[in-house]
Amino acid sequence: VQLQASGGGLVQAGGSLRLSCAASGLTFGIYRMGWYRRAPGKEREFVATLSANGRSTDYADSVKGRFTISRDNAKNTVYLQMDSLKPEDTAVYYCAAGTGPPRYGMDYWGKGTLVTVSS
Repeated sequence: VQLQASGGGLVQAGGSLRLSCAASGLTFGIYRMGWYRRAPGKEREFVATLSANGRSTDYADSVKGRFTISRDNAKNTVYLQMDSLKPEDTAVYYCAAGTGPPRYGMDYWGKGTLVTVSS
């Protein structure tokens, strides 16, 4: 199983980025997909998750209303649209796939993509 995240970069506060995660080696359509992040010096934290059928989402309070998770099952890809970015959103962002409970039931992890938000 491979989860390849891309789309990270440097952006000014208030700007936007769109992360993508291409999955291979798994039956994408049966997996819940999620995004997580690890800020410098901090533990990894949950950001957003999306059910296998794309109908149910869950967001961390810190990103609710600013980030949107979506998926294209035909392309085996999950996205994270990040708007109104803040310096505290700076982190390595990881995508994950799982069949367990929401937020913490992830089975596979990608390598991450770095997002840096300047003030």
